[in-house]
Amino acid sequence: MRFQLTDDQRALRDGVRELLARRFGREALRAAVDTPGRLDRALWRELGEAGFFALRLAEDDGGVGLGLPEAVLAFEEAGRVLLPGPLVATHLAAGTVSGAADGSVVVAGVDGGLVEWLDAADVVRGDTAGAVALRSVDPLTPLHRVGGGAVADFGPVRAVGPSASPQRVSEADAGDFVPLSSADTAGPPRLAVPGGPAPGRPATDPVAVLLTAAEQLGTATRACELAVQHARTREQFGQPIGAFQAVKHLCAQLLVRAEVARAAVYAAAVTADPADIAAARLLADEAAVRGARDCLQVHGGMGFTWESEVHLHLKRAWVRAQRGGGRTECEELLAAELTV
Repeated sequence: MRFQLTDDQRALRDGVRELLARRFGREALRAAVDTPGRLDRALWRELGEAGFFALRLAEDDGGVGLGLPEAVLAFEEAGRVLLPGPLVATHLAAGTVSGAADGSVVVAGVDGGLVEWLDAADVVRGDTAGAVALRSVDPLTPLHRVGGGAVADFGPVRAVGPSASPQRVSEADAGDFVPLSSADTAGPPRLAVPGGPAPGRPATDPVAVLLTAAEQLGTATRACELAVQHARTREQFGQPIGAFQAVKHLCAQLLVRAEVARAAVYAAAVTADPADIAAARLLADEAAVRGARDCLQVHGGMGFTWESEVHLHLKRAWVRAQRGGGRTECEELLAAELTV
């Protein structure tokens, strides 16, 4: 079976890429890195106006009226440029949370899991009581960890406005996810909206899993591009390093993993089958994490420097891999499908 993008899908992909190139280029990325935790709300509203969050919302409800394949293309482009913010949660809230389609920032409470961008949220879906701020490996993705607890009571929760914080974040020791102080929980009440996962149930929506896979695919694609570009221009011993067999192999493996993941992600967007989505997520996580690591190998020590964007792709891939629907859950779902 041949699977190719339609002309309309290509136009959508190119339009999203053009918008992000204009509004979130290299300078904007560096500014976001230098001011961690700050969400560009002007960009967020522009994404809402462009229909990014309302792609799958029916036209009668004010949306664009497209499907899951088109959403996957948009999120792939967002992953490619490391666009920060709770993109998946806000996209899923369009149509059920007032203002989400237009650019209100929505985050979803996860029972016993990680919550991204809690401090910047206008609306919280689910329970975030007892959230503890973490020090994230990714400077573009502030994290909180939410413990267990009932999510049936959706009364006001103690939270923050756009510029305040429910936790006082202090310096912490090195580590991937280091709990920080949660002593300061003062702040105005914020609206809590039903929709979080029930206790004891997987905190995964198949669409959220697939859109995360699409973001990972964007990172895998960008890592391949950066590695090939560096291999062509960096010279050692009088020739480009891409002429050396070891570097050739790394670049080839980058491309293979990215294209295999692309086929799986695009196919899962068409079928929307949970098993297909699980397989796509596994392949996309691997393509993003291993691809970014191999891209660092191609760049050598230069890839680890703060000025380079390579290490940012690796760190974001690590954080995305921690979202619901990750490796263990997808493997268990596929195992259950195979043993039926």
